Amino acid sequence: MKKIIKAEIIFWSTIGLLTLVTSCKKETKTPELAHNTGTHSIISQPFEVKEPSQEFKNYWYAGEAEITSYKLEQARYGEIRNGKAVLIYVTEDFLPKVQVKADKQNANNIPVLKLNATKKFNTGIYPYSIMQSTFYPVSNDKHAIKISSSMQEWCGHVYAQLNNKKQFEIMSHSYFEGEADKHFNIDKAILENELWTQLRIDPKSLPTGDLEIIPSFEYTRLKHVPLKAYKALASIKENIYSISYPELNRTLSITFNPDFPHDILSWEESFKSGFGANAKVLKTKATKLKTIKSAYWSKKNNKDDILRDTLQLN
Repeated sequence: MKKIIKAEIIFWSTIGLLTLVTSCKKETKTPELAHNTGTHSIISQPFEVKEPSQEFKNYWYAGEAEITSYKLEQARYGEIRNGKAVLIYVTEDFLPKVQVKADKQNANNIPVLKLNATKKFNTGIYPYSIMQSTFYPVSNDKHAIKISSSMQEWCGHVYAQLNNKKQFEIMSHSYFEGEADKHFNIDKAILENELWTQLRIDPKSLPTGDLEIIPSFEYTRLKHVPLKAYKALASIKENIYSISYPELNRTLSITFNPDFPHDILSWEESFKSGFGANAKVLKTKATKLKTIKSAYWSKKNNKDDILRDTLQLN
């Protein structure tokens, strides 16, 4: 047993990772796994990744998520709706084959920066709840491994998921006629969803120029447009990253902190909202309210509700 533990320590030291030792009496948590608990190391062939900077490790591998709340002005049905948006970033180990979060540390796992982006707003009497999850490699040299999106409102709910395999494999479910229970593949292209995580790793790596980009899952569902790549023009000026989709008559601008950790300060999205002749171009806006670092998964008691006050979400 001692020889095995010694071998593991030597192995992890050679690849520059923190060794995690567990026993039946005591379990410890590696900062490389963000909020995974009860994990242990497994000897196997390492997955090759680009080593993140020490600054990145100090911030993102501290065992906490970054949670930022935003005041939201959302265009829907030809009007602007007030609500709240939240961006939750956290690092995780990801299983490359089944493409879910790993419960055990393994050299073949892929370290990802995960973004859970949520929106809540009301349209008259009934509420909307939107969530998009993006799992993007920390190595910053591949497309997102997985994206999922769900949307709930009183008419029903929709769900879509992308898995990065030989092609992008798409599964989509909806209560709308013509959109229900679809499975299809599309060629790989830049994903708008992944750009929000790529920005946090290195804004200078963001793609610019004449591109083909797959719009966000949120947009394609709200507007009922095909999930595919569209011609786009992307640019970055100082601390604003902008994308224009001429065919969709849509623009997106993200304002971020030019200094690490490149937190997102605000964003604006313009597109036509409403029906028929009454449809008009409106601007969705989100403005930062508050950011906290927290191991939120352990903050589930009634007394922890005060953190929602801190985030101005109550």
